[in-house]
Amino acid sequence: MKTVIRRETPEDYKEIYTLVKTAFASAEHSDGDEQELVERLRASSAYLPELALVAEEDGEIVGYLLVTEITVGETPAVAVGPLAVLPCAQGRGVGGALIRAGHEIAREMGYGFSVLLGHAGYYPRFGYRPASSFGIRTKLDVPDENYMACPLREGASRLEGVVRYPKEWGIE
Repeated sequence: MKTVIRRETPEDYKEIYTLVKTAFASAEHSDGDEQELVERLRASSAYLPELALVAEEDGEIVGYLLVTEITVGETPAVAVGPLAVLPCAQGRGVGGALIRAGHEIAREMGYGFSVLLGHAGYYPRFGYRPASSFGIRTKLDVPDENYMACPLREGASRLEGVVRYPKEWGIE
């Protein structure tokens, strides 16, 4: 089955809403507000439409990735998430295809680092390590092993600073 990655369109929103709800419905780590998060991120100044991606198989949307802009210190970077894949498509590389496509686009846009809050058992295969190992710190109260970063350019090894989110996110 061939997976096609493309940008989301407003016509996709209803299907993405259902996908995100379904993908996170049985996740132990979910608080059930991932779709609300998607809507808040789309409405924020950090929204990067070039990095709102869907994965299709046989014309059906089976995965979704939203990547937004943040800063680390004064350096622009991106934040990955949420990443959602329908249960029927999990284990087929859909999430990985979305992440790789997101990284490629972010790199082409000039971003050097990506950060995310995720499970340490999944994201290291895509180059993510604890953000602190790159000198990146967050004010979020999360376990160090779950706040991760990944360099998007060859030779990028450190990016000292605290992650700053857009003011409208309400994260100080």
